[in-house]
Amino acid sequence: MGGSGNGCLKFMKTNALLVATASGVIIGIGMGIGMREAHLSYLDIQYFSFPGDMLLRMLKMIILPLIICSMISGVSSVDQSVSGKLGLRTVVYYMTTTFIAVVIGIVLVMTINPGREGKDGIDSSGSNKQVEPVDALTDLLRNAFPENLVQSCFEQYETSREPILEEKNVTTTAADGTNVTTLQNVTLGYQLVGSYKPGINILGLICFCLFFGVIIGNMGEEGKILRDFFTAFNEATMKIVTIVIWYAPIGIIFLIAGEVMKMEDPALVMQQLGLYMATVIAGLFIHGFIALPLIYLFIVRKNPFTYLQGVLQAILTALATSSSSATLPVTINCLETNNKIDKRVTRFMLPIGATINMDGTALYEAVAAIFIAQVNGMHLNFGQIVTISLTATFASIGAAGIPQAGLVTLIIVLSAVGLPTEDVTLILAVDWLLDRIRTSINVLGDSFGAGIVEHLSRQDLNELGKQHEGDDNESTPSSGSDLSSDVETGRKSNEVDMRKYTNMSYTAHDDDKRASTAM
Repeated sequence: MGGSGNGCLKFMKTNALLVATASGVIIGIGMGIGMREAHLSYLDIQYFSFPGDMLLRMLKMIILPLIICSMISGVSSVDQSVSGKLGLRTVVYYMTTTFIAVVIGIVLVMTINPGREGKDGIDSSGSNKQVEPVDALTDLLRNAFPENLVQSCFEQYETSREPILEEKNVTTTAADGTNVTTLQNVTLGYQLVGSYKPGINILGLICFCLFFGVIIGNMGEEGKILRDFFTAFNEATMKIVTIVIWYAPIGIIFLIAGEVMKMEDPALVMQQLGLYMATVIAGLFIHGFIALPLIYLFIVRKNPFTYLQGVLQAILTALATSSSSATLPVTINCLETNNKIDKRVTRFMLPIGATINMDGTALYEAVAAIFIAQVNGMHLNFGQIVTISLTATFASIGAAGIPQAGLVTLIIVLSAVGLPTEDVTLILAVDWLLDRIRTSINVLGDSFGAGIVEHLSRQDLNELGKQHEGDDNESTPSSGSDLSSDVETGRKSNEVDMRKYTNMSYTAHDDDKRASTAM
């Protein structure tokens, strides 16, 4: 009994933050259910959620310096050939796991068929946003190369289609058969209008930092000052992260409680969309806790659940914040502190993963698209299913790491196979919950990816480390000998100067004596 008690106490001390975060999730759900009986207004709920809002603001405050410093220091610290291999392995892993997630989602939704009851019993909520696939793709490329780096720190570029109107005389036939001519605005066509919306353009910053880091790494000694600066900046930022995450359990309580209190009628929502929710959650669970661990076990040959325990703090934070970008500081801290992943890997992979690796989002988009087809009584052929799988895989890359960004890319998937985009409103009632769960799977995919890529790149990283150690050892003796030589040269120079000064003093003294004798 005493031994088990001591073991439990040791576990609590070692994993105090994890236990506090898990407790925060449970307390938040219970508090939210209990506070629903108070029937608070929406304004009161916002005031109640204020501590949670403070957590989000703290995490978002760190995103910008963390992405810039971690990317530049990570890329510049590895050789160009090594960074190329790291990048290739990262992209292959992300694309493979995303496609696996989509396949899992399609198999489940086709098997369970959650939309067989039709959409008559489902209430629509909210409004959908019209998005053209070609405009979304070009916006992605535009944001990858921002025209103003300072502006990209707080705004993203977005295009919309506006009609070109011209006043013309239009003749219509009235009910009595007479022709009536009126002056009306006639749409001649459409034009693209660009605008900026609030939000960090993470993709643009990553592209710039990637190029900048490679250039600094190739500059050798000239770039050492910049490399040391960004490395030190990144270390200082991570120390701020370790302070902020201790506030996370408190913020998580109020974030989750506030969302539970905002639900209008949970019983009705579960009755209407319960089967759809079960399909999405089952797919996310299979991918996150079966498929990804199996991939890790097959490649790394280590216990994946021991590795998973080290990132539970990040998964729970993602569940509360619903943002993989806001969770990025916690994810980096968990992987480097708990799982001892090489900093050169985490700082290269994780900022990219928070932007383009969206396993959970891709699975959700595939399930949601086929669900909408099912409720409309539409039977998809094999070609359309393949189109959905490919579109969901690539569209998820463009989903920014912010809450509910997957809804925008879902419209792209619907448009690709001719499904009604307005039916997105059918699933908005439960999107807040599914968004949190799929964000957790996104973060889990990033975490497993860092462990897998580090294992595959270990030989390259070790050789690079030995090379740097060799360079340091070579430079140290030469520096010491140069220093000794400089000291010896300086000493001899000083002796010569002293002799000159002494001789000059003697000469001046003799001249004074001769002058006095002459007088």
